[in-house]
Amino acid sequence: MHLDVIDLRDFYSSLFGRIVARHVGDGLAAVMPDVPGRRIFGIGFPTPYLGAYEAQAERVAALMPAPQGVIDWPSDAPSKTALVEETRLPLSDGGADLVILMHALEMSSDPSELMAEVRRVLAPRGHVVAVVPNRQGPWARSDISPFGFGRPYSRGQLRAVLAEAAFEAEAWATALHMPPVARRPVLRLAGTMEKVGRICWPAFSGVTCVRASKSTVQGAKVRARSVLAPALRPALQPDTGRMKSGRPVGHDENRLFAEQVPDRPGRAP
Repeated sequence: MHLDVIDLRDFYSSLFGRIVARHVGDGLAAVMPDVPGRRIFGIGFPTPYLGAYEAQAERVAALMPAPQGVIDWPSDAPSKTALVEETRLPLSDGGADLVILMHALEMSSDPSELMAEVRRVLAPRGHVVAVVPNRQGPWARSDISPFGFGRPYSRGQLRAVLAEAAFEAEAWATALHMPPVARRPVLRLAGTMEKVGRICWPAFSGVTCVRASKSTVQGAKVRARSVLAPALRPALQPDTGRMKSGRPVGHDENRLFAEQVPDRPGRAP
């Protein structure tokens, strides 16, 4: 279930949304690979986070799923957004160096197909960075933010989704250690709670950030199957009755057998 793009835009335009974006952006930056010269594509609603990398990357664009909707970004320059089908991205094979999944994996109706498509468009040494709601955290149980919608993931579940698409997790980070409360007294302490929570309660963070790379797919190993020998041999051999030199095979054997069998008692010689 995708949220409407207007709801996402309005959330990140609020004071609470800007504070959330700042802390999630710190977690995203902690797992980001080298950016200069790379082709970066964000899937979902990544626009609040792409601006930090726009100046260094070769190319930056936001691909927004059709069920969600699309808005122009940036507002003061030619648009770098596109409305797409998440399982049919308008990119060539190996056309991306880095894919950022933001409000994408947890909202997708088919995460396996989405990750397979991400693998297709990534270059051989490409990376995918995913930010998803943490199943153990309180943010996944609150609808105060977009991270309370969709399918939350534990770290083990996220690792399994990546492994299914032949991705290998390389780096992990957490963010949103503050409670999901939009009151100003809590927001004033958000920075302090983030620093303390990153050390004291990382397992209960609001989101999990992971960077993964395309792993080499090896050929499947086929285990040899043992073949059991037949317990009984057939009474008749396949070549019984075939002609050899004008006589049926087995003619001489029958004659020798008759010569070796003694006559019955009382039978005339």
